[in-house]
Amino acid sequence: MTAQPHVAQPHAVHPAADRALLEVRDLGVEFTAPDGSALRAVRGVSFTLRRGETLAVVGESGSGKSTTALALTRMLPGTGRVSTGSVLLDGQDLATASAEELRAVRGARIGMIFQDPMTALNPVLTVGRHLDEVLRAHGPRDRHGRRDRAARRARAVELLDRVGIPEPHRRIDDHPHQFSGGQRQRVLIAMALAGEPDVLLADEPTTALDATVQEQILALLADLNRETGTALVLITHNMGVVARSCARVLVMYGGTVVEDGPTAEVLTHPRHPYTAGLLAAVPRLSAPSGTRLTGIPGSPPDLTLLGDGCAFAARCTLVEDRCRTGVPPLVALTDGVRAACLPAAGRTAPLPAPAPP
Repeated sequence: MTAQPHVAQPHAVHPAADRALLEVRDLGVEFTAPDGSALRAVRGVSFTLRRGETLAVVGESGSGKSTTALALTRMLPGTGRVSTGSVLLDGQDLATASAEELRAVRGARIGMIFQDPMTALNPVLTVGRHLDEVLRAHGPRDRHGRRDRAARRARAVELLDRVGIPEPHRRIDDHPHQFSGGQRQRVLIAMALAGEPDVLLADEPTTALDATVQEQILALLADLNRETGTALVLITHNMGVVARSCARVLVMYGGTVVEDGPTAEVLTHPRHPYTAGLLAAVPRLSAPSGTRLTGIPGSPPDLTLLGDGCAFAARCTLVEDRCRTGVPPLVALTDGVRAACLPAAGRTAPLPAPAPP
């Protein structure tokens, strides 16, 4: 790989970070296929998150990013279920928690910014009503355990102001269609922050937004992370967003983690061929006019047809016979990086980019 994206220096971890806040161990998620078979959407995902830390989860569509995030609080759609592993939040295993225990966690300890701001809000409810529902369930209380309607409204106005909605005291009574796409995304962030969560899961928070609004949203998330100490998990397919926003990155493919480590190290010295391919596909302003983008040959795997080998083997430029007979383990390399690639384990030079199509 020749050119590399600019990697911003990550801000320091919040002073409150002292131990793991969230520990995900060997997480597996299954769905029941129409024929009754089990579809393994996520397999063996493990990571830790400290207070105030920023973690990006990146990969193509279908790699398991959003499913992993939804599995943390067991909000999986349809027949989805956590099949293996544990999700420890301050020692409490959410994978086996009761419905009542999960209700106390969702929105209060773990907040979620959903993917599409155009459809995530109910069009017949005002923005104030959206926030009021969250505050009634998870908002802070007075010393008597109460929060009256006026106090909830004042807090909702405060949240809208915090996320940059102009004239929040007036806009609180507007409906979603009266807001732009970027403003709706800010409303979703305000809703996620209403319960003052320890962990904020942001699922593609800048999708479908123009570049200027995208930068504003990322800056807002960075400010909130720095000022409140809320740990941030940013789910995205945009490597540029990863470089600008997060201290660590987790790369997923075919429902598994193929590489993780400090963002600067992973993006400038990728150890897995899939990570190298994603980076090679990023457009660069410095490239000569007419330069063709480099894609990864082939298509993402069909999760119903996964064999015993590496899920990336059919598209890999470094594939060997041993890659097709067993799933490569995620092993520690150097500089805090882990990678699941047998041929790349002993390499010290950057991996080659895939050949242009």
